[in-house]
Amino acid sequence: MATIVFDLDGTLADTSQDLLAAANHCFGTIGAGAVLTLADAATALRGGRAMLRLGMERLGHARGEDEIDRLYPLLLEAYAGAISVHTRLFPGAMQAVEMLRSQGHTVAICTNKPEGLARQLLTDLGIMGDFPALVGADTLTVRKPDPEPLREAVRRAGGDPRIACLVGDSDTDRNTARAAGVPSVLVTFGPSGEDMAALAPEALIGHFDELPSAVAGFWRDADLPALDGARGRA
Repeated sequence: MATIVFDLDGTLADTSQDLLAAANHCFGTIGAGAVLTLADAATALRGGRAMLRLGMERLGHARGEDEIDRLYPLLLEAYAGAISVHTRLFPGAMQAVEMLRSQGHTVAICTNKPEGLARQLLTDLGIMGDFPALVGADTLTVRKPDPEPLREAVRRAGGDPRIACLVGDSDTDRNTARAAGVPSVLVTFGPSGEDMAALAPEALIGHFDELPSAVAGFWRDADLPALDGARGRA
């Protein structure tokens, strides 16, 4: 069967509030207040540097990437200290994972969050053991949208990278799946949901209840590549 690979931030879990809080902590160290608000959730889900850039623009700071490089470790430290205060799994996420596993699929996570932070968050949420493989931003020397982290997540889960799909919430996920030559499912329940259709993924879902049926049509026996004995492992 297939390997269903999940992005983490904005896909499995809404991490935006805790990310924004970490960024605002950094701005506090330079004498600013809460520069970012919940309206910036879409930027938060693009990562720490994206939040820092947006905040610096609002503050009118022209110190550029050097200042962002200085603040970024502070952001990671603040985030690690309060990583799961407000973060919640999206409704139906783990029920969908369980359904996919009951159908014979395997699952994995491929995220651009640093691996250590991803493991910490998944442990806090009580779901680390539900995913046999996790590849983070620093697991390899490349990160999404390079296809290799996705392929490595599939391999670590015991699957074949040719029979996989990526469930995500951004153009990064869409481009990663395209580069790997596998289908993508984009979720529309996140802060950038209205933009997902324009990325033309193989499937869109508005709730995790829709995921098992969405992926069911991706593969038919006649379409499967020769797996050289890998099908049983997948």
